[in-house]
Amino acid sequence: MIESPQNEKLKLVRRLRDRKHREREGLFVTEGEDLLAAGRAAGAEPRLLLTAPGSELGGEEVERDLLDSVSELGSGTRAIAVWQRPEAAPAAAPCVYLHGVGDPGNVGAVVRSAHALLDAAVVLGPGSADPFSHRAVRASMGSVFARTPLGAGFEATPEPRVALVAHGGEGIEALSGAATVCLGAEREGLPDEVLSGCRAAVTIPLRAEGAESLNVAAAAAIACDRMREARSDA
Repeated sequence: MIESPQNEKLKLVRRLRDRKHREREGLFVTEGEDLLAAGRAAGAEPRLLLTAPGSELGGEEVERDLLDSVSELGSGTRAIAVWQRPEAAPAAAPCVYLHGVGDPGNVGAVVRSAHALLDAAVVLGPGSADPFSHRAVRASMGSVFARTPLGAGFEATPEPRVALVAHGGEGIEALSGAATVCLGAEREGLPDEVLSGCRAAVTIPLRAEGAESLNVAAAAAIACDRMREARSDA
């Protein structure tokens, strides 16, 4: 059992809280039994598994307070796993492109929706959050294992592309036939160079007066569902 805070395995978990270390070492961390199960269901096996005493999950047991000290959840986790960052396949239709979506919870939620609703690839552009951060992986509920996001930028996405914009776009039926749906940050939206590479811009209609726009993760989920329906009808 690990009983020292200076243990090298605990130091590794702490180090991987930082994006530059995750990228340099090609590793990331998950917490909890559900994400451990999701990774294994996708055919992966953790490089390192730290567990609470008596958890029956395998791995190496860690004294309870020490395990809590390296947890980003604060307390109560029974499993912390370190994984090799999976390789992303080249982007193919259907695809979701995110540009400047800096909130990791939103990135993770979009990966989850794209996987669940459309089995779509996710491509990340400049300014997007790390999909292997703690918050993003947790929000994805393990979909980062099954549909690993590709940080290749807009040019890697398949055509035809359709942009989601808050105001002034065509009806949502214009998503039919799109290979890629593009979404930007909620405040800035998509830059001109992305908009010019899209065949159409689409606005999701809102029913409530005074409602400004949808959260980017909610908009992505609606777009993925509409693209799924269009593909089913084709």
